Order: sequence, then structure tokens, then C-alpha cells
Amino acid sequence: MVEGIAAVLVGVSFLLALMAIGMPVFAAFLFINLVAVALIMGPVGYGMFVNSLFETTTSQSLVTIPLFILMGEILFRSNSVEVLFVSIDTLVGRVRGRQYVLSILLATVFSTLSGAAMGVAAMLGRSLLPGMIGRGYDARLSAGTILAGASLAPLIPPSVLVIIIGTLAGVSIAGLLIAGILPGLMFAAIFLIYCFIRTWRAPSLAPQETDSGPTPSVRQKGWALLRIVPFSIIILMVMGLILMGIATPTEAGAMGVIGSLITAAIYRNLSLRMIIGALASSAKVSAMILFIMASSKLFSQLLAFTGGATAMTEWVVALDVSRWTMLILLMALPFVLCMFIDQIALMLIVIPIYLPIIERLSFDPIWFWLLFLVNITVGGMTPPFGYTLFALKSAWQEASLGTVFSAAWPFVMLYVLGMFILAIFPGLTTILPSLL
Repeated sequence: MVEGIAAVLVGVSFLLALMAIGMPVFAAFLFINLVAVALIMGPVGYGMFVNSLFETTTSQSLVTIPLFILMGEILFRSNSVEVLFVSIDTLVGRVRGRQYVLSILLATVFSTLSGAAMGVAAMLGRSLLPGMIGRGYDARLSAGTILAGASLAPLIPPSVLVIIIGTLAGVSIAGLLIAGILPGLMFAAIFLIYCFIRTWRAPSLAPQETDSGPTPSVRQKGWALLRIVPFSIIILMVMGLILMGIATPTEAGAMGVIGSLITAAIYRNLSLRMIIGALASSAKVSAMILFIMASSKLFSQLLAFTGGATAMTEWVVALDVSRWTMLILLMALPFVLCMFIDQIALMLIVIPIYLPIIERLSFDPIWFWLLFLVNITVGGMTPPFGYTLFALKSAWQEASLGTVFSAAWPFVMLYVLGMFILAIFPGLTTILPSLL
């Protein structure tokens, strides 16, 4: 058992070291795999290496990744989100602290259209944040709402990270996608309540807006609601079809792409140049993700071959701690590591190690991996190296990095609070998947 654990620690340590010196994630996995195959199996092991690459890149479930990415690219490149921006602004009305409400609602809705937290943070950082600060809203709280709302993108379907976790963990992708709906809405509600409490206790955080115009009429709100109907159709096409059991995630992703093209045409923003740009960008991002996953597949196989995964499982299960303590330990590791390394890289390292452990502990797989997803999502907005932080900083160049960091911490704590709620009430994550 000691040799197996040592093999895991040595392999993971070398992998993290290569990433720390700047080597791309896929290159680090490839290098470790090639060296390990040569040392453990010899030349005969390269056949398994090639088969692993082929098996991963031809997996049907991973077709969903480029489809979800393409759907988001079309909507953002066609400027259709501007319609959504104006409509939600009208529907929010003239409540106290409305810019905070608008920020959270926009980020939540955009998260249903794009699984990329960095993209949502950068877009709102350019478009919404300057106006919030210019109206006298607190800069840190404004930035925090954008960071928190954008970080819902991997959680609320459609989500690329869900597909990766479902594929690596062998969990129903459809079930995991659906499981994120209620927790995503719960987190959005927590953020809204937090902002209302903050502005109630310190009214100076949300000044009365004098330049916001008159309160929208019922007719204006009705028209605004009508204009976002196409987006509702896309959400229905993607998640509704999965929930009703009519379509698989891959089929629903294809329908989502069709829906995004129709939406762009309705808003008269559909063009050949836009489609070509969206296809090129989606192909680039999808190829990178698939290459990383293909490179990591053999890494998990090597863990099993050396007995490292089994040894780690036996060691963890043998610890004299309760299941709740074990859950906290399993969640604490990715929470800390995500402060320093890439989310996808972390998943590819940790999931193969965690799989046999959660099976032995009899954790519900949907519930556990949804908690894990929330955990690594928070890592994207956790200092010092959260990618979402840097995406917002690139759009908010007037602020220091320290200001961005301080804006993130209160909402990181709110995410931790939400994770405790999901852990105590697992039905929030399992009730919708049980309907499939």
C-alpha cells in the first residue's frame, strides 16, 4: 500500500511542478504519461497510450462540449445579449440597490447561455461595472456581485465542466446537468439577500439613483418580457428536452445551437462572418479541452495499474473519522488547490483518485459530484490565482488586484455557506435528477 501511495504522490507532485513552471496542462499530462509508461511498462505500453487517446477523443458524450461552447459563442458574438441586458434592466424596475440586483440577475441569466465564468465576468466588467461605480455604488460590492454571479456559469446548465466530470466519474451527464438548476438559483438568491442586508445596514452602499429615469410602465415591462422569450425557448430546448427525457445532452446541445441561430436571426444579428468566427473560436476551445482530457485518460489508468488509486482508497477509508469529517476533507483539498492550479487540471487529477473512495463511502454520486463542481467553481474566484478574478481585473483596469481580491472573499464565504446547505439538504441536488 505504501508503494502505491508513493506512486500517486510522486506522479501528482511532478505534474503540479510542470504546471508551476508554465508548461501547458496537456503537455504536462503527456510528458508524465510518456515517462510513466516507459518506466512501468516499457515500449509495449505505448499501444495502451494510443488506444487511450483514441477512446477519449471519440467518446460520444464529449460531443456535447463543442455544441455548448458554440451555442454561447453565437449568442455573444451576435450581440443578442444586449437585448437581454436592456430587458432585464427594465424588469428590475427602480428598487433600492437595483444595480446589485441587475448585476446578479444578468450574470445568472448569462450563465445559462454560456458555461464560461471568465467570459461572463469580463463582459459585465466592461459593460456594467463602470456604470455602477459611476452612479456611486460601492466598488467592492459591485465587483463581488459580478464575480459571484459569473461563477454560477459552470454550475447552471449548460455547463462544460459538468460534461467533463460526468465523463470522468461515470455519472449521468443529464442527471448532473439537471442537478445544478436548483442549487444555482439558490446561490443567486443568497447573493441577493446578502446585498439587500448590506444596503439595509449601510444605505450609502446603494445611493438613490437620480439618473435612472421614471419607473417603467406595465407596457414597457411587458414588451421587455416579450423580447426575452427567444432566450427562454433556448433554455427550454436545452434543459426541458433533457428533463422530459426526450433528448440526450448531446441532442439537446444541437438543439441549443439551432435555437441560438434562430435567436440571432430574430434580433437581425445573424451573419456569415459571425457564424464563421463562432465556429473557429469554438473549435479552438473544444480542441484544447479534448486534448487535455485525452492526455489525462491514461494518467488515471496508470494510477489504477500501479495500485495507487486502490492504496489511497484503503488508506482514506481506514481513517477513524466520521463520514461528515471525510466529506469535509475531500472538499477541503480541491478548495485549497484551486487557489493555485487550473480547474480542469485539478479535476483530471483528483477525480480518478476520488472515484473509488466515494464508492466505498456510499456517497450519492450526483450529490457528491455536484458539491465537487461547486467547490472547484469557487476556486475560479478565490485568490491568489483564480482565473475569474483576472478576467474581471483585465476589464476593470482602474482597480488594483488587491481590490479585486477583497471584493471576492465575502462571496467566497457565501458559496461555502451554500455548500453546507447542499450537504445538509441533499434533496436540493437530487430531486430534479430523480425525475429523469
